[in-house]
Amino acid sequence: MLKAVGDVFRQIGGALATVVTLPFRAVARLFGGASRTAHGHH
Repeated sequence: MLKAVGDVFRQIGGALATVVTLPFRAVARLFGGASRTAHGHH
């Protein structure tokens, strides 16, 4: 019983980690491209 609950929480934690890190990766890529292209405008 406890092992099953632990597996469920592990799966939920993995899915949450994926969902949380995906937007940060997209934002990092956006900011990386923006800083590269807009380097001479500032």
